[in-house]
Amino acid sequence: MFLSWIIPAYNEEQRIVKSIREVDAYLRSKQFPGGYEIVVCDSASRDRTADVVRGLQAEIPHLRLMTVENKGKGWAVRSAMLGVSGDIRIFSDADNSVSPEQFGNLLPFIRSPHTGGAYDVVIGSIEVPGAFIEEHAQWYRRMLGKLAKYLIRLGAGLWTICDSQRGFKLFTGSAAERIFPLQTILGWGFDFEVLLIAKKAGFSIKEVPVHWINPGGSRVGLAAYVSTFRDLLQVMKNNLAGRYRV
Repeated sequence: MFLSWIIPAYNEEQRIVKSIREVDAYLRSKQFPGGYEIVVCDSASRDRTADVVRGLQAEIPHLRLMTVENKGKGWAVRSAMLGVSGDIRIFSDADNSVSPEQFGNLLPFIRSPHTGGAYDVVIGSIEVPGAFIEEHAQWYRRMLGKLAKYLIRLGAGLWTICDSQRGFKLFTGSAAERIFPLQTILGWGFDFEVLLIAKKAGFSIKEVPVHWINPGGSRVGLAAYVSTFRDLLQVMKNNLAGRYRV
């Protein structure tokens, strides 16, 4: 299979249908050789997310539902990355804050017989030239976000990666199968952990500018920043202990 598109989800019944249809419409329009699948990895949602996805499967035959324990977004992404078979594997956020058609901007850079790209990991970024941001969050969230990025770049040894936290990341299948078994962070900090593992394994990483929409009203509260800082300290500890040797 050419592409596995992963959408981690928790209590997303209000917007998951729209997001899945947008992803499917884009992928159908491209007719990629080898086909594709859309995999919603549901973290034991308390609402009707799983039922809604099942209801769409008759309409979208390439749609698959995975259900995992609610251990965090990192756990859902890890489970899905290791449970799919695509030569290229992407995860995107359930709100399509980076629109599906922007996959076409990242695809030429990924290493694949069908693309000719040179990179093992390609990530969407709002911190490189060409990015465009529609930001409606409160000023203090924007400030905390900027500060967090600098702390992550410094602490995780990812100074050359300007934006590790966008939920729009591509991996070759072979890279995913070597990176994600070493992932230990199950919550918000998994993004920079998997990039550090990729870097230490010698995989090439490319940042590509994206158009990102943050409509405000985010579910990511201040507690998430505290949790992410704890994750960063754990990643630093793991790195010093040599846990990320591939």
